[in-house]
Amino acid sequence: MALATIHSRALVGLAAPAVMVEVHLANGLPSFTLVGLADVEVKEARERVRSALQNSGLDFPHNQRITVNLAPADLPKDSGRLDLPIALGILAASGQIEAAKLAGYEFAGELSLSGELRPVRGALAMSLVLRQQQVRTRLVLPPGNAEEAALVPDAEVFRARHLLDVVQQFLPPSNEAPPEPGDGWVRMAPITPSAPPPYADLADVKGQSSVKRVLEIAAAGGHSLLMVGPPGSGKSMLAQRFAGLLPPMSIEDALESAAIASLAGRFVLSRWAQRPTGQPHHSASAVALVGGGSPPRPGEISLAHHGVLFLDELPEFPRAALEALREPLETGSITIARAARRAEFPARFQLIAAMNPCPCGYLGSATRACRCSPDQVSRYQGKLSGPLLDRIDLHIEVPSLPAPDLLNAPPGESTVAIAARSLAARDRALARQGCANADLQGQAIDQESRLEDSATALLQKAAVKLGWSGRSVHRSLKVARTIADLAGSDTIAAVHVAEAVQYRRVLKEQ
Repeated sequence: MALATIHSRALVGLAAPAVMVEVHLANGLPSFTLVGLADVEVKEARERVRSALQNSGLDFPHNQRITVNLAPADLPKDSGRLDLPIALGILAASGQIEAAKLAGYEFAGELSLSGELRPVRGALAMSLVLRQQQVRTRLVLPPGNAEEAALVPDAEVFRARHLLDVVQQFLPPSNEAPPEPGDGWVRMAPITPSAPPPYADLADVKGQSSVKRVLEIAAAGGHSLLMVGPPGSGKSMLAQRFAGLLPPMSIEDALESAAIASLAGRFVLSRWAQRPTGQPHHSASAVALVGGGSPPRPGEISLAHHGVLFLDELPEFPRAALEALREPLETGSITIARAARRAEFPARFQLIAAMNPCPCGYLGSATRACRCSPDQVSRYQGKLSGPLLDRIDLHIEVPSLPAPDLLNAPPGESTVAIAARSLAARDRALARQGCANADLQGQAIDQESRLEDSATALLQKAAVKLGWSGRSVHRSLKVARTIADLAGSDTIAAVHVAEAVQYRRVLKEQ
């Protein structure tokens, strides 16, 4: 048979559209032509495939014209994931394997020059898309990728270590005895990972009971948080332990989070179902944060999907990078649009930010004097725009602890105890409205708030006196709803609004 078709998948964002690898052998001037909007890595597959076939003891049709079409032609293809399908297509077109047996399989994998299979990005995304689209097929993947893909329930995944392991499964009928089964070709059993590794404990942070209270509110309602305090006050320790307060991940959330990590080549099986905590350096660009490139790759905000994005030294980030966070904070997704490509990534994360009050860090400190001029403080705090601060629900000061308190204080309240209260409050909100309080939009905010008359009057007075925008009013209202849920109250009382108002701190020179 001079024509063969092999099925595979490309990657466009978190989607994995189907790709048909069509191989045609014809008489004529010997050549190896690859068409179908292939990127540089895909075009280089010609040399990898030729060497892999020869070094595996298989016949490469040197004296024929080889045409490989990657359909659809207008879909960009990148990386070495199509090496294995191209090699199998050549073998099927030349009659070395039986093309009919390839039906019902999809293949992906990069070939080494010796024929060994190497892992590629996005294997879990491929398996997840098959489940979402209810496509029944069998995936053949390299070691490492097969273990990822087998995490998806009901997925039928085979692991192959070498090109010959795949070829042996699709040989034409023969009178010779079949080869003995080995570990080169294995059907992956459904993987049930163990419990995720434990998070760092908040008991390690001594004191700071008021800040821990705010972390509890943020976890219960899904609110974003800004911590302001001098160096060494514990902001980073608190932020790095915040993920332990969030509820356990569902299977769907864990799969989606792991699929994004797989796209970036960062997935680790031992961290399955553990909420990610992204902590990019303050020199990160806007593209590094929100994603981009060609082809589009997920940024830090997407890698923190269903987890925490911790931005330390917030004013030191480039202004363009911070402003790029405004839309994802509202929508929970990011669309990367380029001239030739467009990709959408989920980005539903909780923002935890930390900063010093001034360049030297000691503005308002009781232990050390600030050496910054008013102009320096104003410029430093002015790096954060009003629209960005408006989108952060909770603002809290983190004071430094005196040495006697730090050395003599007993261990603080544990993560388990605080998480239990946060989870109870979140469950109360989910039972009432079907989403976390921070996700309330439009009329749902008014319907679910249930403000008492005294609470309404206090909120109106605070909004007028502090000059709040409409967004600030709504965010304070949602924080008050979370505080009421933590207190087990069906209505929002004035005391709940009073506490919420304290957490809308606006940076000012002191």
